[in-house]
Amino acid sequence: MTIHAGFPQARSPERVTSSTAVVGHTPSMYVDQPFVPAGRGFWAKLEGFNPGGIKDRAALHVIHQARTRGELLPGGMIVESTSGTFGLGLARAGAVYRHPVTLVADAGLEPIMRQMLRAYGARVEIVESPHPHGGWQQARRDRVAELMSRLPGAYCPDQYNNPDLVEAYAGLARELAEQFPRIDVLVCSVGTGAHSSGIHRVLRRRFPGLRLVGVDAVGSTIFGQPPRDRIMRGLGSSIHPRNVAYDAFSEVHWVSPAEAVWACRQLAAGLNVSGGWSTGAVALVARWLAVTLSADHVIVAVFPDGPWRYWNTVYSDDYCSTHDLLDGMPVDGPDEIGHAGEREVTRWTRCRVVTDPLERIR
Repeated sequence: MTIHAGFPQARSPERVTSSTAVVGHTPSMYVDQPFVPAGRGFWAKLEGFNPGGIKDRAALHVIHQARTRGELLPGGMIVESTSGTFGLGLARAGAVYRHPVTLVADAGLEPIMRQMLRAYGARVEIVESPHPHGGWQQARRDRVAELMSRLPGAYCPDQYNNPDLVEAYAGLARELAEQFPRIDVLVCSVGTGAHSSGIHRVLRRRFPGLRLVGVDAVGSTIFGQPPRDRIMRGLGSSIHPRNVAYDAFSEVHWVSPAEAVWACRQLAAGLNVSGGWSTGAVALVARWLAVTLSADHVIVAVFPDGPWRYWNTVYSDDYCSTHDLLDGMPVDGPDEIGHAGEREVTRWTRCRVVTDPLERIR
């Protein structure tokens, strides 16, 4: 087993607050044996080293920008929909900039995340049933709209559509450009679409031949598949976020929960590093790319968070057994479809034609 950790040159911490000083400048680790066969591997950008995960970066940036433009006045309420990670970042941003925070989540929010959000000072509201067409995300957004109508001066970051969130990941892209003299393939999970869009936008100027590979969840509508109930949180969507840069992707992979669990547990057992649903799905795809592309390719995969919030899902034998997730060892590679509308996928599947599904409808 070979593990390499790449850290940027040490620098003095920012003096704003301890919360902002510890966000960003995360390490990159080389992932090879036993997760990847001998002689092959990929780099993982470990965003779990941020206090709450990758979305700490976005939350601090978007609130700073809203204050700068006067959209969020001193003491104004921040109101947003969250599946957890962005909510933690907003709670942090609220503490830094002295704003109360109200978060709308759904019944699938993990107990530890619900408790942590409240411990970090946020007020948490739970919607109890999904929207008939837009699922849990639309139900949460409807509740946010209702709250905004009753809270004068409140501000909603609108993480699914706000371009500030895309810009928030320029710093992460610059870190990668400092850490790597060359990157050939960037692998990102896709939920709101912000981090894949923001990182790629900056890196393609430095690496013009860069390929962006998107990783979505089975049952997600983002890339044109039909909506289905999903248990994976943090990637996938039942709506179509405007921050997804469809024209930037070279290909997209859909991954099932059992396959993501397999990858998470293999990473944990073999390399003592892992994360949640998004990390497992991204790692599975990056592993396959490392094996199928020539060995000189430099592949970087973004691991959005660490494993701690998934103790009662991904890492719970009882939960995984109940949901039939313990026999998810994937075959050697993905199925392949010619376009997203060809058929509904139920396991790891690849598509090399990526288009905006709303454009097809129009």
